[in-house]
Amino acid sequence: MIPSRGYAVFTKILYPTDFSDVAKKALPYVEQLRHAGAREVIILHVIDSRSLDLLCYDPSDYRTVENNLKELALENSSFIKKHIEKSGLSVKVIIKTGNPASQILKLEKEEHSEVIVIGSHGKSNIAEMIIGSVSEHVVRNASCPVLVVKR
Repeated sequence: MIPSRGYAVFTKILYPTDFSDVAKKALPYVEQLRHAGAREVIILHVIDSRSLDLLCYDPSDYRTVENNLKELALENSSFIKKHIEKSGLSVKVIIKTGNPASQILKLEKEEHSEVIVIGSHGKSNIAEMIIGSVSEHVVRNASCPVLVVKR
């Protein structure tokens, strides 16, 4: 139950997404936090630098592939942004490259996020069967509450 003392519980939400079905399943929870006083949502997509390294056979292609992935992420994020804005929340989209868990935790601190809403599993189910998944790392190391939405 949400406290009704007249103050906001969570005003700034960090919503990391890899655009997977589980990440999409977390979206209604982001919107429902508006009732707990949320005013701003930061949509974060991290291009995993390890995957980027695998995609680039020639080092000179790295920036081109990265830029193409950023454009695709911005396009996917714009649909989510419009959807969230309809519920009355302000939205900022951030696209980063690096280790997803590290970038999420770094942005949590930089943006002073009050809650992180994240899907339990991302696109790479095989990699996440091993201890060290992104959501698990975030839960263990975040300084704010983390809402993990399961499949």
